[in-house]
Amino acid sequence: MEETIIDKLRRVSLSLFRQNFFGIFHGSISARIELNKFIINKKEAIFDAMDEEDFILLRHARDYRWKDASLDSEIHSSIYQNIPDAKFVAYAMPPFATAYSLDADYIVPRDYFGKRLYPSLKIYDPKKADDWYERADVEIPKMMIDQDLDILIIRGYGIYAHAREINELAKKFALIENSCRILLYAKI
Repeated sequence: MEETIIDKLRRVSLSLFRQNFFGIFHGSISARIELNKFIINKKEAIFDAMDEEDFILLRHARDYRWKDASLDSEIHSSIYQNIPDAKFVAYAMPPFATAYSLDADYIVPRDYFGKRLYPSLKIYDPKKADDWYERADVEIPKMMIDQDLDILIIRGYGIYAHAREINELAKKFALIENSCRILLYAKI
């Protein structure tokens, strides 16, 4: 039996939740369905118990459905519109990666797997937090395109990533989080 897009999103959402990358109402995950359509979690979704009703189909042109969608919908939409390779997008706030981003300008993994996939990742500093959400839908895809990134670590905010396959998306979060955990433990 073939796994549906919703089933894939539910499975990875639960996995990211169990790893503490998603909170009860914190985080977002989506999948491009067509060139101008994507499925994303609703703003009231609880990530460890997602079902079909916790997702909403959106078009890039805003309509009445956007009021029920994740607060991150604009950012997901902008990534899909500007990065043709993006099939899946997620935002998460893994605790070790977010903590590491507070005092560093780069993440330079020292573990084998992290170093192999991401030898060095620049941490993006959004500067002013008070207007971040008004700028994020432009700045996040711009940084990803300008620096040819599939993952963007944002100081004190979390991580945005995109991928062609959903398991690849989850792997990116796990690798970065594990690398940051090791870097932080090495400082103890």
